[in-house]
Amino acid sequence: MRLQIPQNKKLVFQMQIPIRWGDMDVMGHVNNTVYFRYIETIRIEWLSSMGYPPNPLGQGPVIVNAFCNFYKQLEYPGDVLAKMYVSDPARATFETWCTLEPTRDLGQIYAEGGGTTCWVDFSLKKAIDLPAKLKDLMSS
Repeated sequence: MRLQIPQNKKLVFQMQIPIRWGDMDVMGHVNNTVYFRYIETIRIEWLSSMGYPPNPLGQGPVIVNAFCNFYKQLEYPGDVLAKMYVSDPARATFETWCTLEPTRDLGQIYAEGGGTTCWVDFSLKKAIDLPAKLKDLMSS
């Protein structure tokens, strides 16, 4: 069964991520935990490109729910094309969606995942309004 990414999702970023030898497990394929690293990598790169790099002393994203569905095994050597989508902006949250496909088999999604992202003020340790720039991007 394939993940049903909402119709209102918006592609906001894509990047290639190299599959490293150390990403594999003893079974000879990329370990399931590494898929979450790939999703984290594209999320951080996208937010940084928007002017919101990680800043533990300021404001930023906290993942409150994360998931990944695995369809085919990624294997070394190779690169993964990761595509980041966003949807459903609310006052302090939005949804992220990511597809992962090997560059040697473009168009074939090997995994899909994402999560609910909450925008927080780290010093106050509480949710705050999404930055207008992000909310506008997701709403347009």
